[in-house]
Amino acid sequence: MTHEPPVLAAPRLPRHVAVVMDGNGRWAKRRNKARALGHRAGVSAARRIVRACHSQGIEVLTLFAFSQENWQRPPLEVRLLMELFVRTLGREIDSLHRNGVRIRFIGDHADFPESLRELMREATTRTAANEGLVLVIAAGYGGQWDIAQAAQRLCAEGLPLTPANLESRLVTADLPHPDLLIRTGGEKRISNFLLWQLAYSELYFSDVLWPDFDAAELERALHWYSGRERRFGRVPESA
Repeated sequence: MTHEPPVLAAPRLPRHVAVVMDGNGRWAKRRNKARALGHRAGVSAARRIVRACHSQGIEVLTLFAFSQENWQRPPLEVRLLMELFVRTLGREIDSLHRNGVRIRFIGDHADFPESLRELMREATTRTAANEGLVLVIAAGYGGQWDIAQAAQRLCAEGLPLTPANLESRLVTADLPHPDLLIRTGGEKRISNFLLWQLAYSELYFSDVLWPDFDAAELERALHWYSGRERRFGRVPESA
């Protein structure tokens, strides 16, 4: 019998959790399997974490699904990732919608297959009125791209380049900044993910490969976060 992780006290929960889902390839390699198997196992992990964040009352969950740098991977792997994305989105949208999840996609999608872009538009429109967890899928996304497109918009509008103006043109402008970034797989870098938005986020690095990351691992990250003193540049209260 499985047990749901205990729900943390609301004041100590992060409003917005962002995740760099790293380790699919290494997970498959350790099992002498193709990388595609690791990506499929990663989808199952994503499903678990969406469900766990929903049950914990997290407001926003952002998953780094496909970076702009991922286009440099072997063409076969990219094609398989696109096909997996299509299958997964088509299979999961009904369940997400029933559970009140609102789906958003951020990134440059110009090079995505039209079938995938159509599914993304459908998922966004269908769930737009939902009031539960906001699930943000970062696909074709890069933090440098995000800042650059915001600056380009300001220039086109003839507005001064100020931090407030720039932030208002980022693709996440209507969302709270991530309180907690989780990166799995043992690497300790943010890999061009939400560069502006992560300025004061708490960074949690897990050695667990993404396909093995589950509700219990998320609970560990949330408990670690609950013990952090977030000062945003201010002097600690105890000083």
